[in-house]
Amino acid sequence: MNVIPSDLPGVVFLEPEGFADARGAFSEVFRADRYAALGIPEVFVQDNMSRSHRGVLRGLHLQHPNGQGKLVYAPVGEVFDVAVDVRVSSPNFGRAVWTLLSDANRRQVYIPPGFAHGFTVMSDEAVVAYKCTEYYVPQAEQSICWKDPLLEIPWPFTKPILSARDAAAPMLADIPRDRLPRFA
Repeated sequence: MNVIPSDLPGVVFLEPEGFADARGAFSEVFRADRYAALGIPEVFVQDNMSRSHRGVLRGLHLQHPNGQGKLVYAPVGEVFDVAVDVRVSSPNFGRAVWTLLSDANRRQVYIPPGFAHGFTVMSDEAVVAYKCTEYYVPQAEQSICWKDPLLEIPWPFTKPILSARDAAAPMLADIPRDRLPRFA
């Protein structure tokens, strides 16, 4: 497995090996002992999957309390995937990293608790799958405005397709600090 550190401590890009032959392709997408050896020893308690079409943007989402660590990948299609450090008092507060996740590159990203996550679909259709370290708690979910200029995210679309909740999400600076996770 190829491990690529990101510019944000804790966020890691991973590229599992893939094998192809005349029948198709195979890739092991998760094995607890191998991920623990790479510094990702978390226990994942919930798996989620979404299917979206080109131009859909989901995010930026976080859950606090009950922050979720996420192991994210795109088994179908291609997405521009983003993680933002939203931990109050973090030296990286408000900084973002991004990568392309696709079925072709098999890349994954591990995003620890305390980070917001979002993605937009680059291909005609994409499936995004992610493992979570905590259960989904609707009352704890929050959104941050995808186009917050302070985050400096180079989204590939200027007019994405958004949910009503994501379209109305506040800027990070407008979220009361007690509603955000703290840097430990």
